[in-house]
Amino acid sequence: MTVTQTTTKSDVDAPAPVAREHLRRLLATGERPAPPSAFASARAFAWRSMLKIKHVPEQAFDILLFPIMMLLMFTYLFGGAIAGGTGDYLQFLLPGIMVMSIVMTTMYTGMSVNIDINKGVSDRFRTLPIWRAAPMVGYLLADVFRYAAAGAVMFGTGLVMGYRPEGGAVGVLLGVGLLLVFCFSFSWLWTWLGLITRSEKTVMSISMSIMFPLTFLSNIMVDPSTMPGWLQPVVENTPISQLVDGVRGLFDGDVSTASVATTLIWSAGFIAVFGFLTIRAYNRK
Repeated sequence: MTVTQTTTKSDVDAPAPVAREHLRRLLATGERPAPPSAFASARAFAWRSMLKIKHVPEQAFDILLFPIMMLLMFTYLFGGAIAGGTGDYLQFLLPGIMVMSIVMTTMYTGMSVNIDINKGVSDRFRTLPIWRAAPMVGYLLADVFRYAAAGAVMFGTGLVMGYRPEGGAVGVLLGVGLLLVFCFSFSWLWTWLGLITRSEKTVMSISMSIMFPLTFLSNIMVDPSTMPGWLQPVVENTPISQLVDGVRGLFDGDVSTASVATTLIWSAGFIAVFGFLTIRAYNRK
């Protein structure tokens, strides 16, 4: 009598058993490289953001042409009406308009974050074995270079126009350093906004709604003493006004210690609050 052996489809499709240790030896061709440090990860993402300017040079408009246009327009249009001459007004205006131009460019950080999220790029970043905050910090580090470049362009234009800083080179460097610290801290607000909004247009509209009253309601272009009495305390105590007082004092050689300290406190507060909210939103996105 013949015995017929039948095999089911599941028996044919079942994979052959493989020893786990044998499989590990086949895959491990060498020592696993050490994971990158937090600084190395952030630096790599900063370089990625810098390469965007290389491949899309139109992005450099806000750091090359926009600051020059702002300085020329406000100096020659309003200098005679406000200060009676462009020379005296330039000495007062340049530190303030430098703050205004660079602080307004910080909003582009949130737009870059939002674009990467909508394209799905940030989802791929989260799968990498890196410091979770590295992409966000990388955006901000690259933007610090943009802020420094915009400041250099504007200050050089001011020198050509006749601006002379009484604080010398040291005062100028300290003033620019204070401005960069504040802008780096302030950019965390836009980074968080880019994470929680649905489109880059929404980021732009909300950012402009915040930036225009914050910058114009300040001592950038006029002395607050010329404003109504009820408005002066409000203008003098905004973070932008404190920053302008600090930068202007360092440039002019008349350092306002209180304004510098207040600006640093505002900067620490922005990082503490919006840095936490940014990382939290990024982990939950």
